[in-house]
Amino acid sequence: MGDLEAPVRARTLLLIEDEPQIRRAVRNALAETAERIVEADTGRLGIDLAASWRPELVVLDLGLPDVAGVEVCREIRKWATMPIVVLSARHSEDEKVALLNAGADDYVTKPFSTQELAARVKAQLRRALLASVREPETVIAAGDVTIDLAGRRVTRRGEVVHLTPTEFEVLRTLAARAGRTLTHQQIFDAVWGKAIGNPQQYLRVHVTNLRRKIEREPASPRLIVTEPGVGYRLELPR
Repeated sequence: MGDLEAPVRARTLLLIEDEPQIRRAVRNALAETAERIVEADTGRLGIDLAASWRPELVVLDLGLPDVAGVEVCREIRKWATMPIVVLSARHSEDEKVALLNAGADDYVTKPFSTQELAARVKAQLRRALLASVREPETVIAAGDVTIDLAGRRVTRRGEVVHLTPTEFEVLRTLAARAGRTLTHQQIFDAVWGKAIGNPQQYLRVHVTNLRRKIEREPASPRLIVTEPGVGYRLELPR
């Protein structure tokens, strides 16, 4: 896990935000995280700058004057994979779901702590860097649980954990994007394809069973974490 603690610094970050005072606060918070911070005060300019500069990360405000932030996110996601961290004064569950489904990687609500923003940006940059230099991991350690994706085998404290095929697919889907919240719909589509059903109801049963099998305290989960009304994520304790 030593690589996860290594400092990360981007060549270019893109900030799409129409409020000058917020741009100033973000610029100051991320000054040591990038060699340059390119700024846009409209969604259309932000899309153009994302295409021309190809930044390592985008900080995107939702309340833009010309184009909805979620649409900016979708447009960038058509051709780019860099992390997108969203800023918003709104924080409804439906909005979080829409943003994650549009391709956002993280979500920070205004007013925000500059330290928290910097930490989240660094975490996203670190994941992107590791993903670019490593072969896809086939064995993932999550606390005392080991997930062998290629061998379709899970152990806890060295003992084999017997999972149903569906339980394994749910866990595999979360492990493939560890640290990122996936919506109920995203997980449902990955596991069941285009089946018809209520994703939240389907997942609740399987996640409950998974927690019972791999969590130390299933009632207070530390590995499979719930984002209420949105979805789940797999945390990898350091």
